[in-house]
Amino acid sequence: MYDQGNLSQPLVPPDAAWDPAEELAWMLQEAMEEEHPHLPPPRDEDSFHAPADGTTMAGFPEVTTGLPPLKRAPGGHRRIPERKRPGALQTTSCLVAALAAAIASAVSFFSGLVASGPLQVVAATRVPSDIVPWWPLLLYGPWLVASLSVLRAALHQRRALHSWCTVLLFSSVTILLCVLQAPRTLLDITTAALPGLASLACFQQAVRQITLTRAPRKSVPRHRTR
Repeated sequence: MYDQGNLSQPLVPPDAAWDPAEELAWMLQEAMEEEHPHLPPPRDEDSFHAPADGTTMAGFPEVTTGLPPLKRAPGGHRRIPERKRPGALQTTSCLVAALAAAIASAVSFFSGLVASGPLQVVAATRVPSDIVPWWPLLLYGPWLVASLSVLRAALHQRRALHSWCTVLLFSSVTILLCVLQAPRTLLDITTAALPGLASLACFQQAVRQITLTRAPRKSVPRHRTR
């Protein structure tokens, strides 16, 4: 129960100089000091960076003065190896390969001209007359494409078994058709078969010149030993 005597006393107005915000801030500061009474005061920057005399960091400059100077790391750019100029042997080898390729091309072109006559005779009675001059392209077209495939594979040091089979197949068909149109004598048969054989032999030797000019690839082992 409340004391009626206290309630009967008149209320006294507060002092005019009393500030409720200031009193509230004072009360909050007292409460914070009671919760954290042991917080150390903030340090100065000079005292943090400059160690006092007698500590372990005081002799750090004296220790480091006796150490050898650090070596600079090498530059990140790798040295580009100088390209070796081709010697006389390499230059001669390239010239021989180029000469062999030129001779092989000339022989193949000439053999095609020689064999076109017998091939046109074969097609004269079987195809229209306006197509007869172009009929040998059915044999020399696949032969030429397969030959280019063999040359490209030789430049990349790869095998071209299918292309070689195509070259041999169409060369054999051309030689056979030319032989069938020749008279049945040994000299005529040899003359009819010689252009196709010469073209095939020159082409094979030209491919060999290319493979000899380029350096072989280094074989990389599949399983590396630890």
